[in-house]
Amino acid sequence: MDSDGFLDLPARAPKPRHTGLTHVIDKGLNLRDIEGLFDTAGDYVDVVKLGWGTSYVTRNLEKKIALYRSFETPVVCGGTLFEAVVARGKLDEYKSWLLEQRFSHVEISDGAVEIPRERKLELVQWSKEELEAGAWKVITEARESGTAGIFRPTGELRTGLVDELAHEIDIGDLIFEAPTKAAQAWFVKHLGPEVNLGNIPPDEVIPLETLRLGLRADTIKEVLLAEERAPTQ
Repeated sequence: MDSDGFLDLPARAPKPRHTGLTHVIDKGLNLRDIEGLFDTAGDYVDVVKLGWGTSYVTRNLEKKIALYRSFETPVVCGGTLFEAVVARGKLDEYKSWLLEQRFSHVEISDGAVEIPRERKLELVQWSKEELEAGAWKVITEARESGTAGIFRPTGELRTGLVDELAHEIDIGDLIFEAPTKAAQAWFVKHLGPEVNLGNIPPDEVIPLETLRLGLRADTIKEVLLAEERAPTQ
C-alpha cells in the first residue's frame, strides 16, 4: 500500500478483498512467526493454508487458528489431509473435527489420491451444506515445488493451460498456485496485478506485493509504468 502517496502506485483494494488475493502456505509456523508475519505484512495476507496434513499433527492448532482469526484471516486445511480422510473413509469424523477447530474453509482436492468427478461434486455439496462453505475458489495445482498441475515436472509453467483456464473461467474465481518468483511475475504480467496467487511462502508475501505494484524490476514496465509506455505499433 502507498502510505505517503508520492509514487502514485496502482490502487489495491483493502482487506477483505475478492481479487488480488495472496494465499499463504503455513508449513509449521509458530505463534511468534505468525505475529511477526502480520506485524510486517498483514495487509497483504488474505487466506492461510495449513499445508498438507500439518494441521493434524500441530500441537497448538487451536491457538494458531485463534491467532489467525484475531487477524481476521481465514484458515484452510491442506488438500492432502482431505484426500487422506476420503481414502480412510473418515468424512464424518473429519466434519466433526473441522467444526470443533472452527475452520472457515475446506480445500477439496485429488492431487495425490484420485477421486471420481461425481464423488468430488458430492463432497463439494457436502461441504456447502454442512460447513456453509461451498466452492469459494478453484485452486490450480502446482504443489510447493512448482512441478505439478499447471507446471511441468521440470518446473516450466504450462502457459497454454493457464490461458485456457483464464478463457473459460472468470480469473476472479481462480487461485493460481505460484510458489516461485518467476511464476508470480509471469502471472502479474500476463493476467494483471489483481490475479489471485496461492502457495506463497510467508517470506515471499512482501516481495509478491512489490510485483503487484510494479516495485520490482520484473514488473515495473507492465505495472507501474504501464500508462507511460508508448503504444505498440
